[in-house]
Amino acid sequence: MPTIGYARTSTIDQNPDHQIDALLRHGVDRDNIHVDVASGARASRAKLDLVMQLVRVGDTLKVTRLDRLSRSVLHLVTLGAELRERGIGLHVIEQGIDTSTMEGRAMFGMLSVVAELQRELIVANTNDGLASARARGRAGGRRPRLTLDQAALAQRLYDEREKTVQQIADVFGVPRSTLYGGHLDRTKTVPRQPKKAVATKP
Repeated sequence: MPTIGYARTSTIDQNPDHQIDALLRHGVDRDNIHVDVASGARASRAKLDLVMQLVRVGDTLKVTRLDRLSRSVLHLVTLGAELRERGIGLHVIEQGIDTSTMEGRAMFGMLSVVAELQRELIVANTNDGLASARARGRAGGRRPRLTLDQAALAQRLYDEREKTVQQIADVFGVPRSTLYGGHLDRTKTVPRQPKKAVATKP
């Protein structure tokens, strides 16, 4: 049955020879080894995408370690499920995982449980954060930006130099960064007009 190897380095400065040598020792032809240069967090990898297109029922995908193949536990479980559904084996050389064996399948079963727990924790932490914000009178998500009318008034106050940026921010109950983030055009200001002299009686 055909065997396809996959290797990955995070940067072009890293050498994939260790992974390639291990794959060669475990029966993968050099022509069937595909190497990506991509960080672990990167969503798309051209060579991995190619490998997933090349493998067929009865093939085996070999990698040296799980972290060379997946970017997260969830991604690993999703990838493992796809391989299993398509009848493709997975052999992780250095960690002794082989889905053609009962032990290897059990390992992926445990990873599925961990991935589900990870999803539940993320949802629970998000809900707890939103509930805590609501209890303090704050809505979840981004702080609302100024309305068009408020932005126009803020610009006028700034242009006429009636108030400082901090004072303007305090008027609308927003941080200075909100004003600096796109509401104020600081290139246009109206020069401060000199105060008119008060006429005194002779």
